[in-house]
Amino acid sequence: MIDTLTVAAAAGAFVGTHFLLSHPLRKPLVGVLGETGFLGLYSLVAAVTLWSISWSYTRAPASTALWPVGDVIWGIATVAMLVASILLIGSLVRNPALPGAAASAATAQAQGVFAITRHPMMWAFAIWGVCHILVYPVPKNIVVAVAIIVLALVGAAMQDRKKEGLDPQGWPAWEARTSYWPFAAIAQGRAKVGKFGAHALGGGVVVWLLATWAHLPLAGWPAGIWRWLHI
Repeated sequence: MIDTLTVAAAAGAFVGTHFLLSHPLRKPLVGVLGETGFLGLYSLVAAVTLWSISWSYTRAPASTALWPVGDVIWGIATVAMLVASILLIGSLVRNPALPGAAASAATAQAQGVFAITRHPMMWAFAIWGVCHILVYPVPKNIVVAVAIIVLALVGAAMQDRKKEGLDPQGWPAWEARTSYWPFAAIAQGRAKVGKFGAHALGGGVVVWLLATWAHLPLAGWPAGIWRWLHI
């Protein structure tokens, strides 16, 4: 029988293999398979484990919600997802953590979303997870959302340790100008709010509108502002 425990096992496999392949097993596997071979194996494992989450999730029954979800919760989640969308889109430009990034960590500017946190993409995923727990509080959904939150936030911390080893001068300098926790660098006077850029604000709003609109045709129920706009 497919149940929440099955979903949890699939989610645990997805998160666990990601951490293992990204960190302790990466170097020895690259030594054996080469970079291209490793990336192929990594992609295959990620695809299989992600598929197992989808397969088990769609087959596990949806139990009764653990708490009532009304307009207040939906309002909080809607605003939070706008913030997450801005963080996500803002992270795609001038992010020294991205593979092949042109920006050097030693000289990257801690402005826009990076003034808030040096891991805006990861915090966007974590906010996504929290919001989906709030608005759909059934066990199987909570399991998947928690897995995403753990993958994002633990992965961000592990990324810092990895980058410190790969770039022992540049990354600590970037860490000194930014913060792991949102707004910590601003509160400590190491960064200033501002200069988000049109790509972050405009792109974030567009992604937020499209993603929340897509809930109705894809999931069967409206999300975001579309819950109150009858279009």
